[in-house]
Amino acid sequence: MSVEPIAPYLEPVRKSVRVARPPAEAFSVFTEGIGRWWPLHAYSLGQARAVTCTLEGHAGGAIYEVDDQGQRAPWGHVIAWEPPRRLVMSWHPGQPAEAAQEVEVRFSADGAGTLVELEHRGWQKLGAKAAEARAGYQDGWTDVLGVHFAQACAGVDA
Repeated sequence: MSVEPIAPYLEPVRKSVRVARPPAEAFSVFTEGIGRWWPLHAYSLGQARAVTCTLEGHAGGAIYEVDDQGQRAPWGHVIAWEPPRRLVMSWHPGQPAEAAQEVEVRFSADGAGTLVELEHRGWQKLGAKAAEARAGYQDGWTDVLGVHFAQACAGVDA
């Protein structure tokens, strides 16, 4: 499968949220708990058929969703695994691996809680679809990180 030509550079999507948990706990909620808080109904390949998602906690680990038939759909893989400070993932849900962008998530102590900063970069790999994809993720990450992840850290069901 061929990938479209490289598009012009687009600025990364950057999002942040403060949560009332120490960095190690926030990192664990984000990684180990992703299947409990990720809004699969809105942000998955299978939509209503998606039942969970997994992030394997090690460099090279797979990131994928599982549907109601037990089929896995890849989202990416772990590039850097540095608990509880940092996680970098390739990111290509529904796209070939060659079109993968990078998503970096950093966890920094912030008073009694944690500042979680997300950067999604590498849009040019999506060719002509880059600007549209970036615009979608601009809103999507606000919902995923700022609402669903924040609620999971607060102990609120999403």
